[in-house]
Amino acid sequence: MTANSQPTASLVDAAHEQIRRRILDNVWPPGHRALEQEVALALGMSRTPVREALVRLQSEGLVEVVPRHGMRVLPVSPNDMREIYQVLTALECMAAEILARRRPGDAELKPLVDATDAMDRALAVDDLDAWAKADELFHAQLLELAGNRHLQATVMNHWDRAHRARMFTLRLRPKPVNSTREHMQLVERLRAGDVEGASRVNRAHRERAGAELLALFERFKLAQM
Repeated sequence: MTANSQPTASLVDAAHEQIRRRILDNVWPPGHRALEQEVALALGMSRTPVREALVRLQSEGLVEVVPRHGMRVLPVSPNDMREIYQVLTALECMAAEILARRRPGDAELKPLVDATDAMDRALAVDDLDAWAKADELFHAQLLELAGNRHLQATVMNHWDRAHRARMFTLRLRPKPVNSTREHMQLVERLRAGDVEGASRVNRAHRERAGAELLALFERFKLAQM
């Protein structure tokens, strides 16, 4: 890499993260359109890193790059979410199995316990944004502890669209009191080295969450989000 290419790569990364964050937090909701120049102005950048960032985001399924018309934030349909949750469930259960086979001790499992405790504290003060952040940290730590980089990367390819839908519906759902109990059940199965039990608990947890999300699509007649 030349001396001149590093700043460009850094700018592309920065543009990618800023645009991605606005999409995931629904600052730029599904269907939002913007010219390349408008995006560049919003980010305080030139058009070159923005253009490259948009191409990357298109490959990740978050935007559509429209020639001479900038970009459009892609919606997530009920069928998209159903398929995404199927993929997330299968791969995350595999991560739980890998970790359970190691029979991890308390020190290794501490990040999962800490994230679950943070979820409890957030619910106690009705801070749903903090709860969602801690919940996602739990699942991210599970993938990290499994230690399979390719599995982790594959999950992350689908993570963003699931996150966007979850944040969109965060305040439409019942108070998420079941997740902390289910997380601790998973931790106990991991600590016991129970491979089948860890997979079973995680699958039930993910399938319940996915069913709740899809029910909201139906209840509020959402064709997409």
